[in-house]
Amino acid sequence: MKYIQSYDQKWTWFVSCILLGIYIFPVSAQEKKPTDLFSDIERKAIENVVRDYIMKNPEQIINSLQRMRQQEESKKQATIKIRLKELRSELINDPDTPVGGNKNGSINIVEFFDYRCGYCKRVLSDLLKLINSDNDIRIVFKEFPILGPQSKIASKAGLAAWILDESKYQKFHNKMMRAKGAITKPRIFKLAADSGYNVSDLQKTMETPRIDSLLEKTSNIAKALDINGTPAFVIGDQIIRGAVDYKTLKNIISEMRKS
Repeated sequence: MKYIQSYDQKWTWFVSCILLGIYIFPVSAQEKKPTDLFSDIERKAIENVVRDYIMKNPEQIINSLQRMRQQEESKKQATIKIRLKELRSELINDPDTPVGGNKNGSINIVEFFDYRCGYCKRVLSDLLKLINSDNDIRIVFKEFPILGPQSKIASKAGLAAWILDESKYQKFHNKMMRAKGAITKPRIFKLAADSGYNVSDLQKTMETPRIDSLLEKTSNIAKALDINGTPAFVIGDQIIRGAVDYKTLKNIISEMRKS
């Protein structure tokens, strides 16, 4: 009986180590695995104990996994919050990044967008309504082409337009966002011409290293903030992923002003 008791204690201890160690102390490929310390019979017994425990206590496993995910998410959000503070200046003060609304406004709304994104197009009217109703709003347009080659060409055109003539950018941006269907080069250049740009100058500027550098910079910022879709907004200390309407934007801004 004494042997059986110590035998059971041995398995109880080892199972506890496995159930905790799987998540807390991962074993590297170079380290000796715990199972190498046991015979085939002992290993089989361990597997049976673990299987029985899981079958009898599934809620414990689920709860443990949920707690682990919650802890990981909390750590992730804390890291993003720190990065957001570190990247604040790059987000709102980059002179090569297009700006709309009141350029001297105290409320900054940073939008990561793609010209081919349907949800981004849908948000445009609410953003325009917002800057027309509140003259203290400053919108920072982060060109974030994630939907393929056409998106990248369109973003290059947008950045080139800003560099060439800031005063015409908003008009060009609006035309691009309202365009339906494929955004081809001929169509982009026509919209640029309609907005008052010299197409030849736009083409040349689009192909400069400066444009590629700007796109890469925005991509790196998005990655650091765990932004991988469009639209996404940074307003104050908040990162909002997905489309938002006028009312939601007004409420967020109202809360910012209160604080």
